This record gives sequence, structure tokens and C-alpha cells, in this order.
Amino acid sequence: MTNAVVGIAIVLIIVAGITIGFIAYFRMLRHRADAEAMAEYREFAARATAEQQELRQEIAEMNGRLKEVESLLRSVG
Repeated sequence: MTNAVVGIAIVLIIVAGITIGFIAYFRMLRHRADAEAMAEYREFAARATAEQQELRQEIAEMNGRLKEVESLLRSVG
């Protein structure tokens, strides 16, 4: 009976080790996918920030032109 208990214990330890290995592997895959998604998000955020800065510059330029047109209209009228 003792040999059977020892055998069962060894098999359970091996199965537990394999199970833990699979769990760790799939967690690593999930983490890698999350890291890739985060990298894409950072790239998107950087592009959005750059485009927003360009838009701000264009708006400032248009605001300056609008002020010039307003002053021209005031001087004519």
C-alpha cells in the first residue's frame, strides 16, 4: 500500500508540474500580446499628439490671417 501511495504522489507531483508549466506558458503568451497591444497604443498616441500639434499650428496661422483680414476690413470701412 505504501508503494501505491508513493506512486500516486509522484504522478500527482508530475501532473501538477506540467499543469503549472502550461499555465505559466499561456500567461506569458497573454502578457506578450498585451505588450504588443500597448506598443501599438503608444505609437498611435504619439502620432495623434504630433497631428494635434500640427493642427494647433495651422489654427494659430489661420487665426493670424483672420486678424490681418479683420484689420484690413476695418481700415477700408
